[in-house]
Amino acid sequence: MFKSKFIWQSAALLVLIALMSWSKTEYPAEQLLNYCQQFNQIQIDVREQKVSPDSAARAFQEVMKNIRTTLTAFDSCDPRNQPKFVYPLRGYLPKYSIGGRGRGYRTTGFNLFDAEARGSHPAHDLFIKDGNQDNLDDHRGNPVDLLSFSPGLVVATDTTWQPESELRGGNYIWVYDPCLNGLFYYAHNSRVVVQPGQWVEAGQKLGEVGRTGYNAWKERSPTHVHMMYLKINNDYLPEPANPLSWLWEAEVRGW
Repeated sequence: MFKSKFIWQSAALLVLIALMSWSKTEYPAEQLLNYCQQFNQIQIDVREQKVSPDSAARAFQEVMKNIRTTLTAFDSCDPRNQPKFVYPLRGYLPKYSIGGRGRGYRTTGFNLFDAEARGSHPAHDLFIKDGNQDNLDDHRGNPVDLLSFSPGLVVATDTTWQPESELRGGNYIWVYDPCLNGLFYYAHNSRVVVQPGQWVEAGQKLGEVGRTGYNAWKERSPTHVHMMYLKINNDYLPEPANPLSWLWEAEVRGW
């Protein structure tokens, strides 16, 4: 009797110790959320010029390496599979919404870490039909859903934009696709419905197309989403890559 009671108490003590250790363990989800916060802080520090371009680049390398390493441990990417892409504008065809049929893409002078860099446009503007600029589709009278182009981890969002703000991207979303090893950036959204640290599938709603951002807010700018793709190189630094062919071939989701 005494022996069985001792065994039971010993087992309970071991369980208690295990629970105490478990509560202090940092699991991948918590790690990733921490890395996402670091990623977004780099974007903030760059735009507020609180950090030099070189320092920002080094910080970016470190956080992208951490994100990549953490996700790779749980990666199920099969290089034999073709990437699955969904066109970012629900209910819209590429041929009617890709600005200038893709001719506006320019990489010259691009520097993600220099807030004063100007002139580049390594992105595609995807336009909706919004003649009165109320963020609603003219025919349906509804907001246009922004869909994730590919699967990935939401690494940063911003929903703080106000009309007096000089932030060019407005309300933005960054999604990292570990299979492509690249970042997708979606800007000017009227609404964001995802959170940093959240995993999204291709075609999942990220937000709604809008007019937020210093230039996008102006009357001269048609309502659109600004979509950029940055390939992460072997040094964990971002390099613009043109996703135009992917956009033309992407699956279109209806209303």
